[in-house]
Amino acid sequence: MTSVKLQYDDLMNPVIQALKSLGGSGTNEEINNKVAEIAKIPSDQLEVLHNPEKGGMTEIEYRLMWTRTYLKFYGAIENSARGVWSLTEKGSTLEEVDKKDVVHVVREQMKKNKQETSDGDEPNHKIEWQEELLDVILEMSPSAFERLIQRILRESGFVQVEVTGQSGDGGVDGHGILRLGGLLSFHVIFQAKRWKGAVGSSQVRDFRGAMVGRADKGLLITTGAFTKDALKEASRDGAPAIDLIDGDQLVEKLTQLSLGVNTKKIEVEQVSIDHKWFSSL
Repeated sequence: MTSVKLQYDDLMNPVIQALKSLGGSGTNEEINNKVAEIAKIPSDQLEVLHNPEKGGMTEIEYRLMWTRTYLKFYGAIENSARGVWSLTEKGSTLEEVDKKDVVHVVREQMKKNKQETSDGDEPNHKIEWQEELLDVILEMSPSAFERLIQRILRESGFVQVEVTGQSGDGGVDGHGILRLGGLLSFHVIFQAKRWKGAVGSSQVRDFRGAMVGRADKGLLITTGAFTKDALKEASRDGAPAIDLIDGDQLVEKLTQLSLGVNTKKIEVEQVSIDHKWFSSL
């Protein structure tokens, strides 16, 4: 079985390089793709799932999630409410970081905030809320899952969203109209499946065959991941493009839309002594 050799700390400098290459900011997907290119990660490693039994994000995506978290605590990068990551002023001046220093600094911060885990408990061994959310989605009934996808699309700007899910319909689960700025509209056919593994290129081709002549765009959503060949097939030259949303992006979208996910910012009070003030008395 193929294993992923790079750890989250090995990916710190590739993430910084990726953001600089992207102009200082980028989405998770853009950063992940650029890191894979910079670090020359083999395609077989890119397709290894973090949890093969449940699907969801790949192992590389999971480790990059922790890489971004550490770099954020280190002060090199930051993320907006829309999920876009960018270099901070500090990060922009860095050519590279000492990964051991980053880990040391961040863990010291975690100790101060009483968030330190037990010794030897590395990030890639933890069960995070992203995985918990995917578990919840996988346990939903088919009808509840359909309603969830409807709600996501409506909250994202779609109107007239209908779920059909008719058997023998080429895998089409529904359709809707995406309106942009009140001026443009696109008819979209979508397929949403709770796959536990990786979706391959053949499934993308089958879905394209079902949508041709019936819609302007195709949207394929999965709780799993997409193989590298599936990503290439979705944007193949000369064929109608299909937008792909994997489990990682699905979780991120639910978070952005605050659908079933509550985020809470916790402020930690820090006290510093002004020695000059006392000496001036």
